[in-house]
Amino acid sequence: MTASDPKGRQAALQAELERRNPGEPEFHQAAREVLESLAPVFGARPDYAEPGLVERLLEPERQILFRVPWQDDRGAVHVNRGFRVEFNSALGPYKGGLRFHPSVNLGVVKFLGFEQIFKNALTGLAIGGGKGGSDFDPRGRSDAEVMRFCQSFMTELHRHIGEYTDVPAGDIGVGGREIGYLFGQYRRITNRWEAGVLTGKGTAWGGSAGRPEATGYGSVLFAAEMLKERGEDLAGLTAVVSGSGNVAIHTVEKLIALGAHPVTCSDSQGVIVDEKGVDVGLLRQIKEVERGRLDEYARRRGGSARHLPGGTVWDVPADLAFPSATQNELDAAHARTLVAGGVRAVSEGANMPCTPEAVRIFQEAGVAFGPGKAANAGGVAVSALEMRQNAARESWPQERVEDELALIMAGIHRTCRETAERYGSPGDYVAGANIAGFERVADAMLAQGVI
Repeated sequence: MTASDPKGRQAALQAELERRNPGEPEFHQAAREVLESLAPVFGARPDYAEPGLVERLLEPERQILFRVPWQDDRGAVHVNRGFRVEFNSALGPYKGGLRFHPSVNLGVVKFLGFEQIFKNALTGLAIGGGKGGSDFDPRGRSDAEVMRFCQSFMTELHRHIGEYTDVPAGDIGVGGREIGYLFGQYRRITNRWEAGVLTGKGTAWGGSAGRPEATGYGSVLFAAEMLKERGEDLAGLTAVVSGSGNVAIHTVEKLIALGAHPVTCSDSQGVIVDEKGVDVGLLRQIKEVERGRLDEYARRRGGSARHLPGGTVWDVPADLAFPSATQNELDAAHARTLVAGGVRAVSEGANMPCTPEAVRIFQEAGVAFGPGKAANAGGVAVSALEMRQNAARESWPQERVEDELALIMAGIHRTCRETAERYGSPGDYVAGANIAGFERVADAMLAQGVI
């Protein structure tokens, strides 16, 4: 199959990927989205089609699986699985978060790592793509139990990472507490203060100001760029946000700062709808300090907020939507409801939170749609800035980091827009993100030979 038949090549690549990676639907979905975008690229650039380049891109450079034994506070022994998929290092050391959640398996980690390749390329920074995690669930566990798990996890992981090799960060279930325990164990084992080996660290010991805020802020900044392209802005617009973790909280915070009106958040037990607008301080207190549930938000907030057990934020009419929880949380039915409610822009704060059918509905309705590869790249961008500060033994002020983040997100938007236009799909940020990320990685892979 050659560049003369790009659609046939795409179908053949997809079929072979699914044969070689059975039972991994999230990875299949992520690969299909990219491959569908690349058909015009194969036609225009036959050098991308010939040397097995895409086949190499679809196969991780390294997949690491290991057991993680640990003891709970009663002395009982548990065994979880640990994963690290080092997917592509053509542009720099592998970079991507660690996710601790019961849903984590090899297919989920591969999908996340594959997405990370293109997301990281779009930032324009020297970072490759990888991802990792465990099926460990930190919810309901004591600090001592989480510490023991993290120490066991890092006892194996430490041999595979390093500031010039692979630099993990946080993700779902891995925040500042977990990063601290992981870094402490790495330092204990290696006898090195290698600050650049993990990002998302505390600002008192090598972390970057602005890193906790970066993914949520970046998602809002990307939405603002999409609206600006249409002659609009965020001020006065109503927004629905899913999730109530780090990304969702800072999405709400940035929306408020830019004059928008976020009215929802959610967790696994239900949805909050707050007509006065989400109180970000109360939300942060309950979710980050007390590690509580959202029904407590409704009790403390008063009459403006209601808790809907088992509900969905996508039933609330809004101008803007920010899916910021997890993959495939927003399906075709939700998309139709949002379109009927007048949504103007959707910006993915999570990784692949919209199903392919939902994305198609938004695009056909003329909704500005920011895919996660572009819209949520702010987190990894500031992680790379943290690496830069660590390498220089510097600590930047919050204002500098936020200025850098705004420039990076505007640059990602511009790259996606210009690339989509260059390939005959103006306004299609999905195609623009996939193609632009692919071109940068592919050019580096071609320059470095068949490895």
